Amino acid sequence: MLAKLRIGITAKLFAAILSTCMLVLVTMHWGVRLSFEHGFVDYIKRGNEQRLILLANALGDEYQQHGSWDFLRNNNKLVYNILHSLEQNPDANAQLPPHGWRTPFWIIDRQSTVMIGPRTPLPPESSRRSITTGDGTVVGWVIGSPPERLTRSADINFDQQQRRTSWMIVGLTMLLAALVTWLMSRGLLAPVKRLVEGTHHLAAGNFTSRVEASSRDELGRLAQDFNRLASTLEKNESMRRAFMADISHELRTPLAILRGELEAIQDGVRKLTPQSIMSLQGEVATLTKLVDDVHQLSLSDEGALAYRKGHTDLVPLLELASGNFRHLFTQHPLTLTLSLPQQAAQFGDPDRLIQLFTNLLENSLRYTDPGGTLHITLLSSSDGNLLHFDDSAPGIGDRQREQIFDRFYRADASRSRASGGSGLGLAICQNIVEAHDGTIVADHSAAGGVRITIHLPSKTH
Repeated sequence: MLAKLRIGITAKLFAAILSTCMLVLVTMHWGVRLSFEHGFVDYIKRGNEQRLILLANALGDEYQQHGSWDFLRNNNKLVYNILHSLEQNPDANAQLPPHGWRTPFWIIDRQSTVMIGPRTPLPPESSRRSITTGDGTVVGWVIGSPPERLTRSADINFDQQQRRTSWMIVGLTMLLAALVTWLMSRGLLAPVKRLVEGTHHLAAGNFTSRVEASSRDELGRLAQDFNRLASTLEKNESMRRAFMADISHELRTPLAILRGELEAIQDGVRKLTPQSIMSLQGEVATLTKLVDDVHQLSLSDEGALAYRKGHTDLVPLLELASGNFRHLFTQHPLTLTLSLPQQAAQFGDPDRLIQLFTNLLENSLRYTDPGGTLHITLLSSSDGNLLHFDDSAPGIGDRQREQIFDRFYRADASRSRASGGSGLGLAICQNIVEAHDGTIVADHSAAGGVRITIHLPSKTH
């Protein structure tokens, strides 16, 4: 049972803070007690020393009046009257603490004979004040015992009362500290508990979970990061589901066509002719292109797509890629024009850059209406190279412009695969550009179509 008992972080924080408060309170209590006891004893000691001085002066005056000590021997009442007069004297009372003498004292003559006081040996560390006459002659001494500890019942009761009060204050302070510590620990750990609960929801697959960021401290920033993480996971999960749905849809159509044609040939509805074989090969080529695109996209997403970067020139790469498409553009028919500088130095992978240009040319070939145009512009500067691919109608809307680089997205959902492609070409283009630390954006073209703008920064390594 005890092995299964788990102490939460709230209880641990509460115990840590409360134990620290208790240690501080107990230490302060004992420090105050020691200071009070020593200070109280020193206070009594100073009062006794003042009384010794006053009593010695009073006895000196009495001795000078009587001429001997006969009036004082065994006359305790006279000494008490003198002490009482000292207490009643306003001038003396201002210098003395209350409650009178607190330790034994002795009065001895010049022969060290005890005249007043207990008939016990004089303490070795006693306070001694000489009794002198007007001409300075020493006629005796007043001796007081040092107050090493409290002896009077009134002082002991006062000390005990202070001790009880001190412990009561410590107890009440501990209760208050426990209450404040409990509230503080719950308040401080409330954001942590919300994060823990949110993490459990994420671990269970609930990516819609969010936590409240109610502060601007480290916990508040952690809650904000948690919400961003949950949002990213939710987006990735949505993209994963959409990707699986899209790829299954893309594979279903050519497979259905292949199955239908093969069944038709098998049932004898359609004869096995060169034309039917070419149709089957076309569907197989479509499947092959789709699988290759998915493979290329997965490699670029994982960073496993090989890039062999080096110093190259974009001008011959663009000329090579556009040359491969001139015959297709002529058949469509579309007009392909280029505005290129003499050279455009770039640090990158020539093969991947040609793949980038090929995908953009193929995208314009598929989506531009017959009789349209595609104009490629390359601007080279010290900051890098800027490319514009401007084609003619049809164009795209603002919402489509933001989604054009998404996987399996086609601006015209009604287009068939033959005209619309797999919808992965621009997503692969985006990964290639980002691998070269560049940017690619889509905008409206002045010719009525789409303008794809690519910026590739100039780097030497």
